[in-house]
Amino acid sequence: MEGALFPNKPIYPLPVTRPSPQPPNPPLKFTSPTLPPPPPPSSSSNRSFPLTLHFDSLLQQLLHLSSSSPNAKLKSSHSRVLPVAAEKQQQQQLRCQSDDDESSWSSSLGNGSLDFLSKEGKAVLDSIMSQPLERLTEFFASREVELGRVDLISLLRGLDRCGSWERALLLFEWAVSNREGENEKVDGQIVELMVRILGRESQHSIASQLFDKIPLKEYELDVRACTTILHAYSRAARYDKAIEMFQRMKGTGLSPTLVTYNVMLDVYGKMGRSWDQILGLLDEMRSKGMEFDEFTCSTVISACGREGLFVEAKDFFAGLKSQGYKPGTVTYNALLQVFAKAGIYLEALSVLKEMEENNCPPDSVTYNELVAAYVRAGFFEEGAGVIDTMIVKGVMPNAVTYTTVLNAYGKTGDVDKALELFARMKELGCVPNVCTYNALLGMLGKKKTRSEDMLTLLHDMKSNRCAPNRVTWNTMLAMCGDEGMQSYVNRVFQEMKASGFEPDRDTFNTLISAYGRCGSDIIASKMHEQMIKAGFAPSLSTYNALLNALARKGDWKGAESILQDMRSKGFKPSETSYSLILNAYAKGGNIEGIERIEKDIYGGEIFPSWMLLRTLVLAFHRCRWLPGMERAFAALQKHGYKTDLVLFNSMLSMFAKNNMTDRAHEMLKNIRSAGLNPDLVTYNSLMDMYARSGDCWKAEDILKGLGKPDLVSYNTVIKGFCRKGLMEEAIRVFSEMNSRGIRPCIFTYNTFVTGYAGKGMFEEIKDVVRYMIEHGCRPNQLTYKIAVDGFCKARKYKEAMEFVSQIKNVDKGFDDQSEQRLAAHVRDML
Repeated sequence: MEGALFPNKPIYPLPVTRPSPQPPNPPLKFTSPTLPPPPPPSSSSNRSFPLTLHFDSLLQQLLHLSSSSPNAKLKSSHSRVLPVAAEKQQQQQLRCQSDDDESSWSSSLGNGSLDFLSKEGKAVLDSIMSQPLERLTEFFASREVELGRVDLISLLRGLDRCGSWERALLLFEWAVSNREGENEKVDGQIVELMVRILGRESQHSIASQLFDKIPLKEYELDVRACTTILHAYSRAARYDKAIEMFQRMKGTGLSPTLVTYNVMLDVYGKMGRSWDQILGLLDEMRSKGMEFDEFTCSTVISACGREGLFVEAKDFFAGLKSQGYKPGTVTYNALLQVFAKAGIYLEALSVLKEMEENNCPPDSVTYNELVAAYVRAGFFEEGAGVIDTMIVKGVMPNAVTYTTVLNAYGKTGDVDKALELFARMKELGCVPNVCTYNALLGMLGKKKTRSEDMLTLLHDMKSNRCAPNRVTWNTMLAMCGDEGMQSYVNRVFQEMKASGFEPDRDTFNTLISAYGRCGSDIIASKMHEQMIKAGFAPSLSTYNALLNALARKGDWKGAESILQDMRSKGFKPSETSYSLILNAYAKGGNIEGIERIEKDIYGGEIFPSWMLLRTLVLAFHRCRWLPGMERAFAALQKHGYKTDLVLFNSMLSMFAKNNMTDRAHEMLKNIRSAGLNPDLVTYNSLMDMYARSGDCWKAEDILKGLGKPDLVSYNTVIKGFCRKGLMEEAIRVFSEMNSRGIRPCIFTYNTFVTGYAGKGMFEEIKDVVRYMIEHGCRPNQLTYKIAVDGFCKARKYKEAMEFVSQIKNVDKGFDDQSEQRLAAHVRDML
């Protein structure tokens, strides 16, 4: 049975021949009392109420989690010149008021570790540690004289030794503010000490804000302090500030260390569009005789990965090895990441093989990147299989591993598989992190009926003491991006800020995308303007969010303008950028635009990633351009990428629409050969093919074999019978459809009107119209136009005019304007 529709053991049992004739029954009509009525329509409130309840319940739960989170921001009741430390006050109030904290700093006082403090200094330290954080600024002002007699550096060191960097920061802020009032400045050693304290505590955002307020150029800081500040600026994405300080540092005669250069390589790598600057820094390092370390090499390779510079990454890596450098795990992992981002899984596998040959042990990061490479190439199951490989090799999968696979399932919409993997993750003792929860919440949010699962996840977060972060709120914003949900976007954004999460660049990008999906592209543009006013420079993600808003409307001209603006500002469009403009071309019906991108892909100007080639197939499918689909599908296979069921179904449906029966069956065979099971979309396409070719009995055979046919399934078979003029068979299928609880739509009824009009059965057309109105499906303009065209085609113009004049008798919603338009149409046909 090779090549048969259901070879060997079919998924659905199908009759292979037409059933034997039954004793004749009275023919079914729309006036027949035996015709089952259609199922009742779902009320409009049923659609909107769960949606409202869905978001309201989730928002309330998220607000509760955020309010009990230690990351929630304390709204200060008073202002300071340097109000940086306020961000951490609420979190630290609980810690610093606990008995454990009190005993820890008290023991420090008693065990001699604070002997560098004078007796008076210890007393002042004792007083500071006993004060709540929110009262410290007032306390400092009331003890100004006493504080003036104590060595400030020693006091800051003491607070640091006691593990209270927050109190040290508040004291430092007060001292700076107090000295400014007296036209003085604090000692440079104090600034250096504060830099080291914040750097060691990884308080990069706070440090970058703090040093915006202090005129650092007035201080002669050592290279260690400067490097720490550079690192803070880098981590806070303040790249321009870091570059400015680096240049000023060299201008003052300070000689950057290897660590300083590594930090600056990281700055340029994260900033993007800076490959020439990176090469310049490397030359500068070589001229000073510096030897690259693992951080240097991995940072440069990672920078290549961000920019899609695959050739440059390979050349740099090969150059290192030719000079005798032996890459370590970190460098290999950076190279793996370059290939993983592009989905070049074969290159990733070769890197893993080289590591093993060089006795360089892979770690969890190595396998995580391998998972990412498989996922990006469309091999989701192979990516999930790496988890078992890791366990066998004694490398335990971590939250990143699982989250990468979960994200893959999210892209395919396979939520149940994702939840199964999540359950397995917890069974194996891997604790989910906030990224894991955010990934699951994001994919569940796309399924508006999974609110209970989302609430369960939020409760799970609470039980695991996993506090929501800004990304969680961004995920909630993204969930609201749907038509008619604009007010929810507004509300969630306000609640997010009220909960202490100030918007960052990613938040603005999410808002642009969400408003775009709501159809509010004007507000999306305003968000872009607000983002710039807030001091955030547009990123590649920003442009992609704008492209997404335009792509949804099919505004390919606007999308081209955005792409041009990106390039003029030095941004290199990503595969997501090109995928979005392909979608814009497809929705706008611009085949020429799609072919221009296609030419650049096949010509090597754009990397042919799995995502891009997949999008190319689907874009051509939307435009019903089979030659383009076949070229893109062949390119996918040529590059060894995984072909998913969506792609197979797209090809099969296009072959079906073009009556290419053999090619459609070949694609069905390919689906099974790839280890996939045909789904309802597959069989609906096959039914459509048979219905188009007039073999409507074969289409019905498939329908009978389906476990859960849908409205499309029945409409396809009904249309097949109506095209053949077999109206009794069509209404028989219609009757079965009603009996199975599937409500007909306007397309179903218009198909019957078309069939009856083709046979000149005008009384039956009137019966269909009455039946529609009686059962709550009001005819539309097309319904009446099909009927009128039938009359006119039969040259029954008088009957057509009578039909038009009588519509109001049965359809109370038919207005005068519609009647005049139809009457004019009849006159035009005369």
